[in-house]
Amino acid sequence: MYLHLGQNEIVSGHRVIGIFDLDKCSYEKRTRDYLAAAEAEGVVLDVSGELPKSFVVCDHPYHRQIVYLSQLNTSTLKHRAESRKLEL
Repeated sequence: MYLHLGQNEIVSGHRVIGIFDLDKCSYEKRTRDYLAAAEAEGVVLDVSGELPKSFVVCDHPYHRQIVYLSQLNTSTLKHRAESRKLEL
């Protein structure tokens, strides 16, 4: 299974750790600290092309984790992930 995050960015489904709503999660200090640390490490990739609505945390073979910022909302990403599972 592969998950299309937007802007021609596709990740392998087995690497997805979590899909998070940026508006809801950004209120929490721990989330802000996590995203700031990821940005400092250079492992945040903005694939939104506009104002991001969600972020997807993925396992990565060369880094501890990679964070993708996406313009798609969490329900769209969840729907895409679930529909791909059914096709297999």
